[in-house]
Amino acid sequence: MYTVMNRIPVPAAGAAAFEERFAASMRATLPGVPGLVGARLLRPQDEGGTYVAVMDFTTRDAFLAWMRSPAFHTAHGPSTGGMNGDVESFETVASVGA
Repeated sequence: MYTVMNRIPVPAAGAAAFEERFAASMRATLPGVPGLVGARLLRPQDEGGTYVAVMDFTTRDAFLAWMRSPAFHTAHGPSTGGMNGDVESFETVASVGA
């Protein structure tokens, strides 16, 4: 599995609007993305902290294909509010199912 994490700092005053906009974008653009296992938006425990968007793909190639897709460009267009994040990617080396 290939996991991508995007750390997005959001001021406390904009948190509710950010969550609503981000969740709507996920629902609109992610269903049916080939190779996408799941996606989550994690809320920071500290007010005005850094959100983490986590996406799991079957492979790195599936992630790269998504980055070239219309769904990616729709989700990351100018209407995203200009909030930039710090993106990291990982390949799973060990996993335990619940």
